[in-house]
Amino acid sequence: MTRRDPADFAEFVAARSTALHRTAYLMVGDRGLAQDLLQEALTRTYVAWPRLRDPGAAEAYTRKAITTTAITWYRRRSWGERPTDTVPERRSSADHADDVSTRDLLWSALQALPPRQRAVIVLRYYEDLSEARTAEVLGCAPGTVKSQASAALRKLRDHLGERADGDLLPLHLLEVTR
Repeated sequence: MTRRDPADFAEFVAARSTALHRTAYLMVGDRGLAQDLLQEALTRTYVAWPRLRDPGAAEAYTRKAITTTAITWYRRRSWGERPTDTVPERRSSADHADDVSTRDLLWSALQALPPRQRAVIVLRYYEDLSEARTAEVLGCAPGTVKSQASAALRKLRDHLGERADGDLLPLHLLEVTR
C-alpha cells in the first residue's frame, strides 16, 4: 500500500468541493447544514486518503460519506421547518413566477422524501449518475436503487400532481446557485 500525497487531497477538494456541496445541499436542504455535512465527509475522506487505491474513487467515497452522514443526521434529529434569512425574489413575469412556484413545490416534495430515497433522486437525476454508480456510492445493489427511485418518483408525482410532466419531473429547477 502506498501513501498518497496530501497535496493531491487539497487538489481534489479544490476541484470537487462545489459539486460535492451542491449534493450535500440537496440532501439536507440547508446551506449551513450542507457545509457541515461536506466538512464531515471531507474529513472522513482525508482520513481514508492513504488507503484509497484509485484517485478516481475519492469522489465516490466522499459522496457516500455525504449520503450516510445525512441519513444518520436525519435519524438523530427532527428536520422540520427551519428559519431562513432570505425571501425568494418574485418578479412580475408569469413564467418566472410559475418556475418559482414549481421550484418551491418540488423542493418541499424532495425534502419530504425519506433520506435514502432523497439520496437516490439526487444522485440519479440531479447528479446524473448511472444506476450502477449510484448503487456503488450508496453501497447497495442496483435493484435497491431502482426500487428506491421508483418509490421516490411515485411520491414526488403524488406531491406534484398535475405539475409532474409524465415520467420527467422538473428536477432542473432545483439548480443550486449558492
